[in-house]
Amino acid sequence: MSNSLQPVGHLSPGHDLNGYIQAVNRIAVLSSDEERELGFRLYEQGDLEAARRLVMSHLRFVVHIARSYSGYGLPQADLIQEGNVGLMKAVKRFDPNQGVRLVSFAVHWIKAEIHEYVLRNWRIVKIATTKAQRKLFFNLRGAKKRLAWLNNDEVDAIAKDLDVKPQVVREMEGRLSAFDAGYDASPSEDEDQGYQAPVHYLDDERYDPAAQLEAADWEEDSSHRLQTALGKLDERSQDILKRRWLSESKATLHELADAYGVSAERIRQLEKNAMKKIKQQLGDGFAA
Repeated sequence: MSNSLQPVGHLSPGHDLNGYIQAVNRIAVLSSDEERELGFRLYEQGDLEAARRLVMSHLRFVVHIARSYSGYGLPQADLIQEGNVGLMKAVKRFDPNQGVRLVSFAVHWIKAEIHEYVLRNWRIVKIATTKAQRKLFFNLRGAKKRLAWLNNDEVDAIAKDLDVKPQVVREMEGRLSAFDAGYDASPSEDEDQGYQAPVHYLDDERYDPAAQLEAADWEEDSSHRLQTALGKLDERSQDILKRRWLSESKATLHELADAYGVSAERIRQLEKNAMKKIKQQLGDGFAA
């Protein structure tokens, strides 16, 4: 059976959700005998018409299950569609010899598909990757509908029930309380809020060829202007600035004072005057 289901005429959950729900609710529910007969026709003969009728008669049940997942903020139509995929998988594997009604057998498959969809789409960053984490995710999500932040006793109780450490419960609770932000601004956001979208401040321009060329040109120009400005100073002023600012092992005022036989204050004055001349050479913009 195909996984793309458009069971009621040309309707599908994504096309007209309300119309789809009304349509599936009008489909007759099969009796136990009718379901058993159709089940054997599919199981023993591969009758696709029997499969179609089994699926159609249980679509309302998928809608009922999908509604219980509305708290995740995901489109109801998508939840129903995923549940329908699970229903079709259940019908394909249904064995009437087991004496179990299809609705009881299909619950697992319907919920499994919806769970996968929720975990794929509710968070951009995967919040549950192992089987234990997935079990914790859905159990804790249900508990959070009734509780605010969990206290220690509640954390210990949930951890005991699910056979995990309390720290794991706390970590998952934190993930549940977080939210995702869209990279681009939402079309519904006005200009006063749209500028806050990550697209406006997360761009990494370090590897932009134009930005790299501009930075390289600026660095080369600045270095050239600095060397030119230094060259216009007397030798003593040049030596003081180089040893104070351009050397890996920077000299102190007292070390330079001893070298030139003057006071540390005199060295400071010479340094200040030299810096003033450098700034004048480079321009006010560079000095700022």
